[in-house]
Amino acid sequence: MSDSLLRRAYVQAVLEAYAQLPDTPQRPRPADRRLAEQLHDRNVPESVVRDALLLARARRLIRPRDAPPLAKVRSLRYFLPVIAYSEPSRPLIPIESGHP
Repeated sequence: MSDSLLRRAYVQAVLEAYAQLPDTPQRPRPADRRLAEQLHDRNVPESVVRDALLLARARRLIRPRDAPPLAKVRSLRYFLPVIAYSEPSRPLIPIESGHP
């Protein structure tokens, strides 16, 4: 498989995993696609990204019952600190300046 096809498959898999989570947009934004491309370009394994998404989701669920509800996640960028935590040997933050 060519590099461009591998990159496209990686980005698609990351965006699908992101969009399938509750409280995330069903349709990722262009900024989410760019971030997924950057994660690929930095050789962050897809499994690490998927695991980080699930870990962040679990952290959002484990809250006191009387805590106010959390806002919906609007960007893949929300998960960067968890991805960085999962891959401490890779300095991920910031990936490209600016916010979505």
